[in-house]
Amino acid sequence: MPDESPHVLYVAWGFPPCRAGGVYRALATANAFARAGYRVTVLTAEREAFERYTGTDPSMESRVDERIEVVRIPFEWPGMESDLRRWSATRVFTPKVWRKMRARADHKDFPEAAYGPWWGPLREAAVAIHQRDKVDLVVATANPNVDFAAAQVLNESFGVPYVMDYRDAWMLDVFDGSLLHEEGGRVEHLERSLLEKSSEVWFVNEPIRAWHADRHPDLAQRMHVVANGYDPEFAPHPQLEAPPADKPLTFGYIGTVSPKVPLAEFAQGWRLAHERSPELANASAVLRGYLGFYSTPSPVLVNLVDKYSDVGLNYNGPVPKAEVSEVYDSLDVCLLILGAGKYVTSGKVFEYTATALPIVSIHDPGNAASDVLREYPLWFPIQDLEPETIAAALEAAAHAARTASPEVREACRSYSLTYARDIQLDPRVTALREVATLATPATAPNEGSLR
Repeated sequence: MPDESPHVLYVAWGFPPCRAGGVYRALATANAFARAGYRVTVLTAEREAFERYTGTDPSMESRVDERIEVVRIPFEWPGMESDLRRWSATRVFTPKVWRKMRARADHKDFPEAAYGPWWGPLREAAVAIHQRDKVDLVVATANPNVDFAAAQVLNESFGVPYVMDYRDAWMLDVFDGSLLHEEGGRVEHLERSLLEKSSEVWFVNEPIRAWHADRHPDLAQRMHVVANGYDPEFAPHPQLEAPPADKPLTFGYIGTVSPKVPLAEFAQGWRLAHERSPELANASAVLRGYLGFYSTPSPVLVNLVDKYSDVGLNYNGPVPKAEVSEVYDSLDVCLLILGAGKYVTSGKVFEYTATALPIVSIHDPGNAASDVLREYPLWFPIQDLEPETIAAALEAAAHAARTASPEVREACRSYSLTYARDIQLDPRVTALREVATLATPATAPNEGSLR
């Protein structure tokens, strides 16, 4: 007897074993739909793309629900290609000409640098999946925003409803609040059209949702906050006791260090605190994750860390997701180092709360992560990025690491429970069952809708 459960097509360029930003949200969302009884097909890029361009975390693949079908299609990223044998003669001998040609090709079908050419293969794959096994709902996550193309073609051609899940924003620069694309331009027109036809739109925090609701007030009722949260299966063990008195303190940051992250400002404050505070004199600060967005560490960031190695600042490389909880077990204080912007949060902020450790926020106080931590009992924010301000917060956190009572730490743990990712996802997953069940999409395309 055929399975009558709703069939969800989940579209995510980055899916395990990819280690790029947002992959944990993608994994958790697909698993949440499977856990709720949907039949789930994931449409993503082939493994080779991640191995060559972003780096991989093979441990993540074992966490994909075994009921999920994963369809992988080729993805080429010429601008990131470092193998000269794959370069064309035009690129080798006339690089400026090649770059202009590449830019035009990137934007020909879909207005997104590097990812635009995936528009065609993505749409073809989505149609093939639907014709093989009727899709009842599409959930597409960005960025890249080209992922929305699969939702668009199935909606226009077969009437399939869809959800747009934004991890960032398309028009909004979440760091400075400006527009990334011109009003009335191609991107603005395309985004508006997609929003108008969507069933739901998800955002990771309230400031980003509110910004979009102000721009599209007639669509505000379909816009929801689905915060990242932390994954219970990967969650740190709450540390409810102070470290031994003779153990030097370890401060730690886990995550990608992008050029927007104020690592240099942190390092200056760290040196000041390390040199003047007895509690930090033997302490170390450990960075775990990627220095930059790609598999090769940023030389600029590597040199910066080396410059402060004499005061205990170390970069210990990326950590597989399956081993993250062990890294947290080795920490006494968590460092939340983020770029400025009231629209910026971080998936790590939720995971940090589960540790019950002191958390030092080294970011603009207006950052959206402050909303998550405001009531956390062991939160140490800063008012500016001056070395003295950062040093004072580090010193206060070090003192708390030594003296915070088990009761205060237990309050931290309790506070974190509301940020488990399933609590964020499950209400929307449940609500969408009616949308998927009521959908009666055709399997034959509507005339002229595939382009």
